[in-house]
This record gives sequence, structure tokens and C-alpha cells, in this order.
Amino acid sequence: WVKARGSKIAWFDAFAAATACRTGGYSDWRMPTIKELYSLIQFSGANGTSMTSTAGYSPFIATNVFEFAYGSGLGSERVIDCQDWSATPYVSTTMDGDATVFGVNFADGRIKGYPRDVPGGGATGQVLYARFVRGNAGYGVNKFVNNGDGTITDKATWLMWARNDSGVGLDWSNALAWVEEKNAAKYLGYGDWRLPNAKEMQTLVDYTRSPDTTGTAAADPVFTCTPITNEANQLDYPFYYTGTTLVTGTANQGVYVCFGRALG
Repeated sequence: WVKARGSKIAWFDAFAAATACRTGGYSDWRMPTIKELYSLIQFSGANGTSMTSTAGYSPFIATNVFEFAYGSGLGSERVIDCQDWSATPYVSTTMDGDATVFGVNFADGRIKGYPRDVPGGGATGQVLYARFVRGNAGYGVNKFVNNGDGTITDKATWLMWARNDSGVGLDWSNALAWVEEKNAAKYLGYGDWRLPNAKEMQTLVDYTRSPDTTGTAAADPVFTCTPITNEANQLDYPFYYTGTTLVTGTANQGVYVCFGRALG
């Protein structure tokens, strides 16, 4: 990875900048995929309560390794306005038909889709930060094997997953209890199930899929994903809880990963 924070740049320009980058004497820098970029996140970070002051904030990236800067908190720029582009576009659009690219915010610990262009600004490129990567082009490429017993093994990560989800929505504490109940019953023959951490859950997202483009959840069809009806009365797919907590202000939240639409 490039250590330097760099400057904000439009998404299309970031690809050209990666090609031109010669940091460390290398000439094969590229924009990271969203899975590569998310691999840098650290949930030892914390959110404060203000959008104009960094009091209570701690970055969600290792600042002893990587350079990082919060937004100024002045004018229209919030302290969390310091997001990083990935190379991964959303395969549909958001809000008012905006072309959208996934990115990671190392100020508040979240993946979001960000408008590729300035909303209402035509083809004017919105600017976010970009951090280039090189090597291992196969990172994040799943190798799923259906074991035929209700379990799926990903030979890219060597994690075993249950093929089916809980089938009903649960709050975070009940999700933890549900896993313990499954362990007590030796679900699918195993007693060591757990909620995945946020990075593990994000490895399952298939960014080539979405309800609007494929009519499916954003996950490989080897998995069963319980359909839901969202707030817009559309067929949709759920958010999945992880075992990771997010420190925000004075409260903790359970981190989730969305496999359907997140309505703004």
C-alpha cells in the first residue's frame, strides 16, 4: 500500500494517478477493490458526537502505519468527510439515479456508496481520497464449495459458513443467543458456530449482484438469503449482523453488512 494520504481526487482521475504512481520504485500500483480497501479497517476506532470537532474520535485505520487526516469541520465539510474511493462501482444507481462507487470511511468505520459525480453537477467528478495498492490480484476472490450438508466452505479464506440464514430478523443480543442455541444443538454437526466479524462477513458480498440488476441478494447463489419487503414495499434482502461492535459517541452499535438495498 501507499503510505501517504495524498489529496482528494475524482474517481476516474484516480485510476490514471495510480498508473502514473512510482512510490517505492514500483510501476504496478492500482486502485484497490472494496474488499482490499476494507481489509485496512480497524474497529479499535471510535466516533465522536460532533461533525465540527474531532473530540472523541479515533481513526479506524492504523495511523502508526498509514497517514490519515480528518475533514476540516469548517463550512460544509464535516470531520467525517475524508472518505476513500475503491475501484468497485455499484452495479445499479442510488438516490436520484446517481452513478455510485463503493468506498470506505476510516473516520467513522463504514462502507458506503458515494456518488461518482457531484450530485446535480453533471459529469463533474466528486473528489474523495485514493490510496493505491499493488500485488495479489486474487485477493477477495471467493472459492466456494458446497459441502452438501448445509455448509459452504470458502477455500479462499478457509472459513465454513452455514448455507441458510436465521430465516427471521433478530436484534443483536438475540442474534448472539441464537448462535449459542445452535451450538448447544450441534447445528449441522458442529458446536463452534459464531457470528462472523465484520471483515469476515464482508468477504461474502458479491459486488457484481444487486436486487436492481440481478433480482438477487448481493451474494453468491450458493447461499440462501431470506427475502424481505423493504420500506418502499419492494422485494429486497436483509442486513446481516456481525459480532463486531462500533463505538459511536457514548453508545456501541452492532456492525452489519447489507446484502440488499440501503434506502437513504
